[in-house]
Amino acid sequence: MNDIRRRLQIFIALFVSVALIGTFGFMYLENLSFIDAFYFNIATMSTVGYGDIHPTRESSRLFAVLLIVMGGGTFLGLIANGSEMMLLKRERRERIKKINMVLGVFFSEIGNHLLNLFSSYDPEIETISHHLLVKAGWTAREFRELQRVINRHSFTVDMARVNLLALHDLLAGRRNFLVRLLENPVLVEHEAFAETLLAIFHLTEELSYRPDLGQTTEADGKHLSGDISRAYRSLLNRWLYYMENLEEHYPYLFSLALRVNPFDPQASPVLPSPQ
Repeated sequence: MNDIRRRLQIFIALFVSVALIGTFGFMYLENLSFIDAFYFNIATMSTVGYGDIHPTRESSRLFAVLLIVMGGGTFLGLIANGSEMMLLKRERRERIKKINMVLGVFFSEIGNHLLNLFSSYDPEIETISHHLLVKAGWTAREFRELQRVINRHSFTVDMARVNLLALHDLLAGRRNFLVRLLENPVLVEHEAFAETLLAIFHLTEELSYRPDLGQTTEADGKHLSGDISRAYRSLLNRWLYYMENLEEHYPYLFSLALRVNPFDPQASPVLPSPQ
């Protein structure tokens, strides 16, 4: 997408440059008004031919040949890259829909539960929890501000709060689900989510390989703390991405996501009775 955008920008710049050169050139060579010269120039660059107007001088004809060579390719390149850009935007919207479907299933099955657990391990969660209360009607600016808050957070884990056996049982019980998500081709289009799944899957494997999770050394606890912190940070960033996309594209799903916000102690999927 970025490569096509850059190519399109280059072709736009070339098209404008050639159009200006051609317009002013025909104004000078054919003694035309700006509008007539511009029309003359576009007819030449697009290679549609001449009808009511045509070069009357030899120098104008040579100039027209130069414009056809330079401007014809520029004109076609602009049309081709513009069309490709529109097609890719439509394809991107379709990919986003599929990604949001996968993210929705993930957060319903395990993502929200993990965020609840991980945040309960975080001794500094109170410093950002009020920022995580996403509201209806948030703008892109508010989501960007929350992203900055998340980026500044330390994501420390107090291992004294962690029940490794319970965490292992939760993750091991969802192992097949996580593996199926990793096999989903949609994730190729969303590398960040794939990285989140890999971080969670790695944590699952680390816990599964330990014969006795009730007895861990200080060094091993520190290692597991790093694994949990990595998964916690990545998962929270994917949750923010998911919430912003729902806000923009799926207001009815966003309404439910607000009512099950894992950081809102008052959250409930049941709508309150009208007063």
